[in-house]
Amino acid sequence: MTVRRQALKTTKGDLFIELARGVDSDGFTRKVPVTEFKDKYLILRFGNGADWARSDGALGKKFNIARFKEGAGNAITHVQLQGFNKSPNIDRRIKNKIRVKIQSKRCSVLAISKDIEVDHKDGRYDDNLVSNLSTQSIDQFQPLSKAVNYAKRQHCKICKSTGQRFDARQLGYPVSQVKGNGKYRGTCIGCYWYDPKSFNKAMKFES
Repeated sequence: MTVRRQALKTTKGDLFIELARGVDSDGFTRKVPVTEFKDKYLILRFGNGADWARSDGALGKKFNIARFKEGAGNAITHVQLQGFNKSPNIDRRIKNKIRVKIQSKRCSVLAISKDIEVDHKDGRYDDNLVSNLSTQSIDQFQPLSKAVNYAKRQHCKICKSTGQRFDARQLGYPVSQVKGNGKYRGTCIGCYWYDPKSFNKAMKFES
């Protein structure tokens, strides 16, 4: 007997990801101008409201959706996915083997080995994968000296209260963030304080 399989329905979210040329491992796409919503992707054009790009829609439940309004009008001009959506379950416990390993390393900023603290890269502490001891991985943490970790906490507090991410130009870098932009949309990835080493590597790559 032949079993006929029903083709999977392609959603507008799927089409956007296709147009954006995929999502990277951090949940980011390129910044897509709405002028590219044509031909096969004409269905992505907005009517009243953001339609498929709403934060409470199917795509918004999986990704943080950034909608940009650039220029004189009030219409959305660009759309970008900026990281995976998180389901907060705050628990700051860290596996002992991860703690021991991180504390044996040098500070990611100052390269010193004194007073090393185990820092959650995500300053919001609201990622279930990090909060769950069974799904924690060492790459979610980094070694920071006590002084550097204190400085990071202060900047994270400002970000949490204002919704504005740290601007790395204050430290002399040519860019504010290496992923995303200045507005916090549910992810810390791309901020200097999330991973100073990766931030510096991105600067070398761009140069």
